[in-house]
Amino acid sequence: MSAPRVRALRGATTLDVDERDHLIARTQEVMAAIFERNALQEDDLISIVFTATSDIHSAFPAEAAREAGFTHVPLMCARELEIDGGIERCVRLLIHAYTDRPAERLRHVYLHDARQLRTDLPE
Repeated sequence: MSAPRVRALRGATTLDVDERDHLIARTQEVMAAIFERNALQEDDLISIVFTATSDIHSAFPAEAAREAGFTHVPLMCARELEIDGGIERCVRLLIHAYTDRPAERLRHVYLHDARQLRTDLPE
C-alpha cells in the first residue's frame, strides 16, 4: 500500500421534509455510507464542509456529525447556490481525509434524489 495522502470525498442526500430529526438521520446515513465504502475512521479526517439548499431551515447538517460523535473534526456549513431546476432539500458533503486509496478507488456517495447529481457512479 502507498502512504496516506490527502483526498477529498463527495456525498449528497436529500430530505423528504425539512424536519430536524429527518435531516440528522439522512446526513448521518450518507456519512456512514461514505465511511464504510472508503474504510475511513474519524482519526483519518481533516475536515468536513456541508452545504444545504436554501429550503432547509430545521438544523445545521454539521449537527448530525456532532451527534454521531465527531467532536474533534472541524466542521463548516454553507448555503448551496440557488440554481433554477436544482434539487430541493439537498445536503452535500465534502470530506477531506487521509487515505491510502488512490483517487480512482474512492467511492463518492449520493443517496435518495441526490443520485441524479452523479448518475455515472455505482450505487
